[in-house]
Order: sequence, then C-alpha cells, then structure tokens
Amino acid sequence: MKQYSDLEYLRLSKSQKFLYKLASFFTAIPRAIGNFFLAIGRFFKNAGLGVGKELADIFLTFKDGDWKTKTSYLVMGFGSIARGQVLRGLMFLLMEVVFIFYMVTAGGHWMSMLPSLGKIGPHEEYNEILDAYTMVYGDNSFKILLYGVLTMFFIVAFLYTWRLNVKQNQLAEEYLKSGRRLKTGADDLRSLVDEQFYKTLLALPLTGILVFTVMPIVFMILVAFTNYDGTHDGYNNALFGWQGLSNFRTLLTWSGSGVNYSATFGEILTWTLIWAFFATFTNYFLGMFVAMMINKKGIKLKKLWRTVLVMTIAIPQFISLLYVSKMFAKNGIVNGLLLDLGWIKQAIDFWGSTAHNGLLPRVMVIVINIWIGIPYLMLIATGILMNIPADLYESSRIDGANAWQQYTKITLPYMLFITGPYLLTSFTSNMNNFNVIYLLTGGAPTNAAASGAAGSVGYTDLLITWLFKITTGAEAQYYLASVVGIMVFVVVAVISLVVYNVLPSIKNEEDFQ
Repeated sequence: MKQYSDLEYLRLSKSQKFLYKLASFFTAIPRAIGNFFLAIGRFFKNAGLGVGKELADIFLTFKDGDWKTKTSYLVMGFGSIARGQVLRGLMFLLMEVVFIFYMVTAGGHWMSMLPSLGKIGPHEEYNEILDAYTMVYGDNSFKILLYGVLTMFFIVAFLYTWRLNVKQNQLAEEYLKSGRRLKTGADDLRSLVDEQFYKTLLALPLTGILVFTVMPIVFMILVAFTNYDGTHDGYNNALFGWQGLSNFRTLLTWSGSGVNYSATFGEILTWTLIWAFFATFTNYFLGMFVAMMINKKGIKLKKLWRTVLVMTIAIPQFISLLYVSKMFAKNGIVNGLLLDLGWIKQAIDFWGSTAHNGLLPRVMVIVINIWIGIPYLMLIATGILMNIPADLYESSRIDGANAWQQYTKITLPYMLFITGPYLLTSFTSNMNNFNVIYLLTGGAPTNAAASGAAGSVGYTDLLITWLFKITTGAEAQYYLASVVGIMVFVVVAVISLVVYNVLPSIKNEEDFQ
C-alpha cells in the first residue's frame, strides 16, 4: 500500500482519507502479528542468554568464593550465619529444611506420579469380612495433577531462593573485602519497614496472585492435554491421563464427516466477534450521544434523566434480564400487546427463530444489550465531555464549523483519546459476556448443524456460554473446555495487542498534553 506524506494526506478527500486509514489498519495487522511472534522469539532468546549468564555466575562464585560460600551451596544460609547475619541465614536454612521434608514426605511422590497421572483406578476387590466384592478406590488423577503443579511451583521457588542464597554470599564477600559492614538482623528488620517497605507490602498480594491466579491458569492449560471429563473424573469413575495434542487436533482439524468441532468453533467465534463489536460500539456511540443530549444547553431536568438511566444499573441483571426474556417470550407481554393491537396475527418467536441463522434472536440480544450498556457510557462520557474546553467549540463556531464538524474534529477525537483503553477492555469483556446471553436466551435457538458437538450449541451462544455447556452435564468435557479457553486467550491476546498499538492514546499521547 502506498504511504502518503503529510502534505499528500491533507490533499485527499474525506472518503479517500477514510479508505486510507482503513487500509492502513488492516495492512498493519499482519505486521503487528509478525512483531508479536518476533517479540516472543526475542523473549526466549533473552531468557536463554539470561539463564546462561546466571549459570556462569554461579560457577564463578563457587570457584572464587571462600569455604563459607562453597558450603552454602549445600547448606543454605551457612555463609550468612558464619558471617554474623544469623536471621538471614536461618531463613535460608528453614527454606531448605522445609523443602527437603516436603519432597521426602509428599513432593517426590506427586512428581513421580505426574507422568502417568495414576496407575491404579477404581476397581472391585473381594472383602472377606463382608463376603462380597466392594469398590476400592486407588489413585486420584485430579489430586496428582493439582499437587504436581503445586510441587513444581515449590521447586521453582526453592531454586530461586537457593540462587538468592548464593548471590547473598557473593555480595557479602565483596562487602567484607571492601571494608564495609554487613547488615545485622536488626538492620534487615528495619529495612523491611523503611527503604524496602514496598517488598513487605507486595509480598502478600504477589503470593495471592501466584496461588489464586497463576497456578489455576497453569492447571487449566495442563488439563487441555488430558482426557479429563465426566466419565474420566480421575477417581470415582476412571483415571484420566495425558493425550498430547489430540484435543487440539479435535478442535482445529476440519472433518468432512461426523462431528466437526472446527466448524462449530469457527462459527461460534465469528458470532462472538460480531457480538463483541456491536455490543461495544453501539453502547459507546449511543451512550455518548445520550450524554451529549443531556448536557446540551437548554435541556431541563438533567438530574432526572440521568437518574432514570442509572436505575437500569441499580437493578441486578439477574432480575432485569430474566424479566426481559419473559417479556419477549411467545406468551409474553410484548406478543400479547402486539396481538391485541392487531399489528401481528400470530406470536413472534423472538428467541426461537432459526431463520437466517438465528438472525432475529441475535439482533434482539444486541438491542437489549444497548438498554443495559448505555447508562454506563452515559456516565463516563458525561464526565469527559464536561472537561473539554468550551473555548474549542467557541472558536470552531467562529470559524464556521457546524455541529457535525465539531463532533468529528473535537468531541470524538477527545473521547477516543481518553476512552481508547476502555474500548479495548470493553470489547474483551463483551467477548466473555456470560450474563446477557445466558439470562436472555441460554444460547437458544439450537443450531441443528452443530448439535453434534459438545454441549447443545445455539445460534446466540458465545464461546463463554459454550464453555459453560461443555463443562456441565454427566459427560462434561473439561479437557475440551480447556482447549477452547486457550484458543479464546490467543484470539483476545492478538486482538488486544494489535488494537492497543493503534490507539490514539498510545500513538499520539503528546497531542493532548
């Protein structure tokens, strides 16, 4: 695509400028994706160089260190204790004792069972006392995988602590050689509430993130490589084991016959992207329009109109959406009113129509989502619009600008600059908007072409509601849900990275300084 200079761009007509910007956006997508993979490559390259550098430093520290440092390679904290840093040394030693005790008593067992995820499943054995065959439960695949992941994290934490122990010995030697005094235990405690107080504050949140966010994500990713489902629950029914990449092949390989998960995933993903686009931008522009109308000079009872709109936020969606769903049912209020007025001769199936790939239910959920989303955007836009300098509008009116030109040249650029990151997060959250779809339609109407796939796939199902259906029922396919979850993450990550790099608030930050 031809790149125009600033002067050439200014000479273009409005339609040509729009087409040029549109073409620039789409041509930037492959480049952004390429840069993403290049960044991944650089990350692994730098990680490899970093590991090599650390290993070389560990070797040189052992080679050049004194006997106290060398002993600390086996007995963590020995060098610190020998040099008078007793508290620091005891902490290192305690970590080593706890690690060895855990690995001997439990960790070693979980790591040894991790490659197989269990060997003895539930089976019947003869009970001499009862003189009958009774069910005996053996290994627990779920527990093996869970504790195996916990053990791996504990091993990584121990290796990091061991490396920190070596580094502390290296620094202590350098301090003593230079004639400086080492910190005592009292100095360490004082630093934790003074110059290193940020470490004290971040310790608990960081631990919470690792335990409640990072480890569950790692566990979910590993489940995608197993056959964990309702019939292989790992304990009561049967053990589950590793399946390699077969689950990914099931989801991504196009099949000409039988259940075609690839086609089902593609169709649901397409509708999810369409839904996220309209759910984001209809709310954005209509919410901005409502805020502009309420803020317009001459409009009376502004507080009343804002209060009426905010009432939709105050009412829980669980109540309002279920009520709206019943209103538009075949025997609901809307159909009854239309029949009484004589506008229709038979009830409209708002939620069950499969004509044109369920077009009517899809349009309905988008329209109803506007009713839910406009108040949020109205409140956000109101605050931003009040901060746009009135001098800009006054100057533009003097120059002969009409209302549309003021909107496109002043209001919209300012709004996009401020709310650009919000638009991105809103798009992402709409891709995972479970409440609106599930409470209104439950994914209905059923998509007959995809009914053979896991879950009862419907025309209004998003990937998140399909995930819910996959993981419920007697034969819940948790492994497939994990694969879908990984694919959703990949799609959202790519879109977020591409869009983030073209946001005005990122590219043209200095324009609004």
